[in-house]
Amino acid sequence: MFNFETIEVTLNEHVATLCLNRPDSRNALNFQMCRELTQACNQLAQLQEVRVVLITSKGQVFCAGADLKERQDMSDEEVVARRVAGFTAYAAIEALPMAVIGVVQGAAYGSGCEIAGACDWVLASRNAQFKYPEVGWGTVGATQRLPRIVGRRMAKELLFTGRIFDAEEACSLGFVNHVYESEELLATATQMAQHIAQANPITLQLTKRSIDQGLESTREGAMGIELLAIQENIRNSDWKKAISQFGTKT
Repeated sequence: MFNFETIEVTLNEHVATLCLNRPDSRNALNFQMCRELTQACNQLAQLQEVRVVLITSKGQVFCAGADLKERQDMSDEEVVARRVAGFTAYAAIEALPMAVIGVVQGAAYGSGCEIAGACDWVLASRNAQFKYPEVGWGTVGATQRLPRIVGRRMAKELLFTGRIFDAEEACSLGFVNHVYESEELLATATQMAQHIAQANPITLQLTKRSIDQGLESTREGAMGIELLAIQENIRNSDWKKAISQFGTKT
């Protein structure tokens, strides 16, 4: 079902792992990876058995950013088309109805930060580093997700300076949820994913949708969004059974 060159997708019960797979190019994001990320996310979104997606990488680097070698020979129109393809890939990650966890090992620069920022949350290794180099390259980018995660003032600092910030600072800013030793990262992320996957998938999806849509609405509108989700959950899940079993699980 999944046949890609720049990424790998594997399924283990209710957890899917989407792995960036260009280690020789430091997993730099090129046109093909943009298209394959979009296609893979569209396919995963249709699989009811998938409840959690882990986004990982091969090699020592999560994603070094855009593939600048590819971009050198592009026309202005081709550069714009590549940027749109990137936006489409990030949006496809955000649109996944199930929980999406970014698992960042090593450097995540530029497009790597955008991929991580499109996840529901991020777990990082202690050696992870983050950087937004767009302004230094004389281009505009990463102006929408970052402020929504770390706030307007800090986003401006990180974008204007293009400085590297490590996993601990990323955690303090709310960009990363937890930091682990490199050898523990993937196992810990997998364990978390397996735990989440035990929950009712309808409830998980409705909770995610309510948070995402509610934050873009007014307080009153957000309450309406949650109420509609509650009603949909009642219609489509065995909530009475869940309540009756509360406290009985170890």
